[in-house]
Amino acid sequence: MFASFLIQIVARYVFNRPVAWTEEVSVLCWLWVVLWGAAFVLSDSEEVRFDIIYGAVSNNVRRAFTLITGLVLIVLYAISLPASWKYVAFMHREHSAYLRIPFNILYSIFIIFAVASIVRHAWLMRDALRGTAPPPVEAASGGDAS
Repeated sequence: MFASFLIQIVARYVFNRPVAWTEEVSVLCWLWVVLWGAAFVLSDSEEVRFDIIYGAVSNNVRRAFTLITGLVLIVLYAISLPASWKYVAFMHREHSAYLRIPFNILYSIFIIFAVASIVRHAWLMRDALRGTAPPPVEAASGGDAS
């Protein structure tokens, strides 16, 4: 992604010959990096949560929060999955403007993300039901304390 960004800058401002495919590569890479990272790279402690509330409650309440949010997210992703699958399958007819990659391949990352999120939250719910301690709340750092 960064390389295509640099190629675009050099082509546009040094050679005065912009190339269009670099923007497409940047957008597609960004989409895949964000959804792949959210599905497989981020740990549960790095997920967004309301730390003021989450940090002020007991471990039992945190486990209840995990169960509730897990159930809601699993249901929402499961409901969206059939329609998302149909849309991605339908998009084989369309191609990206410059690279001519079928959109079903480009958009397939959402299906991967949704399935991985369902599995991840089911796993977190299983841990919460077993009584495993929820992830610790990390205090926000306000800079160097020295």
